[in-house]
Amino acid sequence: MKVCKFGGTSVASAEQIKKVAAIVKSDVTRRFVVVSAPGKRYSEDFKVTDLLIELAEAIIADIKYEEKLQNVVNRYKENAEGLGLDPSITEEIAADLHARIDKASKISEEYLLDTLKASGEDNNAKMIAQFFNNIGIKAKYVSPKEAGLIVNSGPERAQAQPEAYANLNALKNSAEVIVFPGFFGYTKNGVLRTFDRGGSDITGSILAASVQASLYENFTDVDCVYSVNPNVITNPLEIEEITYREMGELSYAGFSVFHHEALMPVVKLGIPVNIKNTNNPQAEGTRIVSNRKENLRPVTGISADSGFSILYVRKYLMNREIGIGRKLLQILEEEQISYEHTPSGLDDISVIIRTHQLSPKKEERIVNRVYRELHADDAYFRHGFSMIVVVGEGMKNNTGLAARATATISKTGANIEMINQGSSEVSLSFGVQEKFENVILQALYNEFFAVVAVR
Repeated sequence: MKVCKFGGTSVASAEQIKKVAAIVKSDVTRRFVVVSAPGKRYSEDFKVTDLLIELAEAIIADIKYEEKLQNVVNRYKENAEGLGLDPSITEEIAADLHARIDKASKISEEYLLDTLKASGEDNNAKMIAQFFNNIGIKAKYVSPKEAGLIVNSGPERAQAQPEAYANLNALKNSAEVIVFPGFFGYTKNGVLRTFDRGGSDITGSILAASVQASLYENFTDVDCVYSVNPNVITNPLEIEEITYREMGELSYAGFSVFHHEALMPVVKLGIPVNIKNTNNPQAEGTRIVSNRKENLRPVTGISADSGFSILYVRKYLMNREIGIGRKLLQILEEEQISYEHTPSGLDDISVIIRTHQLSPKKEERIVNRVYRELHADDAYFRHGFSMIVVVGEGMKNNTGLAARATATISKTGANIEMINQGSSEVSLSFGVQEKFENVILQALYNEFFAVVAVR
């Protein structure tokens, strides 16, 4: 029994949805289909989710939004016509959007944004289920609310609660193919909440764990996971098999092909994940597993992600002061800010933060509190950093790898602002200025992949 998730590019157009149907029809064990909202059909196109965000922003700004709503409906209308569906499905989607706007406008701006974004996946799932039935695939649309995908209340990020897995387990008894919208769930009080970026990956993983699937297939628009971003390195090495830990580290630091949070539900049960290409389903893809065969390469992949800031705090003999680290992190907690890394020395500590969590006012408050409450000698923020992560299960048994990486980075002329060796010993992180990101990726790839054959 397999769970299949199809991303935005896989369901962007009628032509793509027909490919999805052919994939599902070709394997009777593909019993669960999780779908995203329609993505881009071509590079200059808009994702439906982006159109829905524009619609929500127009409503919040109290400006005319009818044209923006029609832009969303037209995307579904075009797909419905291409699939030969009854025109009433488009009318139902338009009515659904109006109903969401009417209801959410009475609740909050945040809820309006969430419910409109979630409509992208929800309405697409309804349309795809109808198309499946029209071509002979017995299918059933199931809403997360009906199925019992219970998530926590805010302000913390949305996460599936333990009872959600028990509720969703009942779906495995269905005689029909279940078509399930990704990206959102409901609190016990019936409030819709969306998952973080890559939310449909998360839904697919939750569903796979709930029904104890034999395999979770994640269909996207690439044949496999590559050892480095193919937009930076031409024809990089393909990864046939990778462990959960390796994939988690790489996804966290910029591998957009699979969201790192989506691994959590399947890791606990050891359910393998297969990254496959909707446009080339015959390709083997990349398998994500608990353990893989050893190879001669200590490094499996190299990734990078930008958009980081550093809070730098200096105080003489900081290392002798009990509780100062906790107090610093509590200041961030009270500003609803999470942190990524906290490298420290005798007299200083740096806190690596995702920049999108900050604002000028928040930064000012934090720095003022650090001076006032921690009596720091110096405190300030710096912006414009990237995190470069070198990942591999073989790293823990390979001496001198960190020295090779740092020497390679130094040759690019970049200054290393932070080094962090993961406790799992499968990753090594470097904080560098964003402008050096691509040149460092190229240098590290040459060091650990292009040159490996002659070492």
